[in-house]
Amino acid sequence: MRLLALIRIILRNLLRHRRRSLIAITSVGCGIAALVIASGFIEWMFVDFREATIESQYAHIQVTRPNYHEDGRADPFNYLLPGDSAAQPLTTVSHMRSWGPRLGFTGLVSRGDATVSFVGEGFNPASDLTGDRSLRIIQGERLGAADQTRVLLGRGLATLLGARAGDAIVVLVDTPTGGLNAIDAKVAGVFESVSKAYDDSAILVHIEAARKLLKVDGAHSWLVYLDDTEYTDGVAADLRARLDARQYEVRSWDQLAEFYARAVDLLRQQIDVVRFIVIAIILLGISNTMMMSVMERTGEIGTSMALGIRRRALLGQFLLEGGLIGLIGGLGGLLLAVLIGTGIDLLHIEMPPPPGLTRGYVAHVLLTPAIAIEAMLIAIFTTMLASFYPAWKASRMVIVDSIRHNR
Repeated sequence: MRLLALIRIILRNLLRHRRRSLIAITSVGCGIAALVIASGFIEWMFVDFREATIESQYAHIQVTRPNYHEDGRADPFNYLLPGDSAAQPLTTVSHMRSWGPRLGFTGLVSRGDATVSFVGEGFNPASDLTGDRSLRIIQGERLGAADQTRVLLGRGLATLLGARAGDAIVVLVDTPTGGLNAIDAKVAGVFESVSKAYDDSAILVHIEAARKLLKVDGAHSWLVYLDDTEYTDGVAADLRARLDARQYEVRSWDQLAEFYARAVDLLRQQIDVVRFIVIAIILLGISNTMMMSVMERTGEIGTSMALGIRRRALLGQFLLEGGLIGLIGGLGGLLLAVLIGTGIDLLHIEMPPPPGLTRGYVAHVLLTPAIAIEAMLIAIFTTMLASFYPAWKASRMVIVDSIRHNR
């Protein structure tokens, strides 16, 4: 009952100075809306970039020989996995969408008088790189499940060769035994992934064609795709328990995607700057508002203390008044952010690709419970913090001087 009575008093004080209260609430609301929109936009970028990185390059989980990622480039064929039949444990894990072997190789590719070095991978077209998020075919078509005589070229590599879908090319590689082997192939299509550097040198072929070309069995890695990225850690732990650690190493996508981690760190630093600006605006605005309120109500404060209101109760009243301004402003800011976010989603604003990437994206604002809770906590606790000094000053007033202040 006392709390309800106190809230009614606080609401009366806010309504008595409507203009000043409205300005304070509006400043809090606009700051919170800006913070939520920026956080939601960057959160969407994280999710979109993460899923594109997983689908086009790393998958959710990779199984390799131990230390392949550190030492495999120097001697990749010393880290070959056994045949696909040994990957049976992968097929029984929960939440698995598909899996596929990958076999890496390098060499030269020729068309006419043009010869260019490449980095190639053999994959299973039936289960790997099947979606538009993974590879965007900008010319021609994808490889078929049994298509072993055609290849896919990265956009940059196709440009260097002057190759188009349907053109004949020659692929030349070094075999693990030190010999040379070559195949005549046709370009099935030209693709674009998320990485320009990758597209400038990439060739993709059927896994069986790659094995015949290199005269090997097995693969360098087994890639596992899941129904949802949130299951990655659990499935990775399950696979580590099933597979012999002396023979196999299990890594999740976030352990491999160093560029993604650096980009996320950079964006988080940017949102920290926005958060700091919002907090500074709220602190300055609310401190000024509450100080004005204390000065105008000095006589009332003295009268209240003369009637027996304790100084601690006065301090709490002003803190709650600041917190209520933060609560109302925070809720209004969230509502404004939802309206702005909905408008952005409806407009389908095309954003340019970030540096080093090939694809732009459609701007979205992803409002999560964590963003909303953080925004409300910032609004309430920042306004209470801004109210502390004016509240403390009000509670320290001398009763007689306070009563005589407005006379």
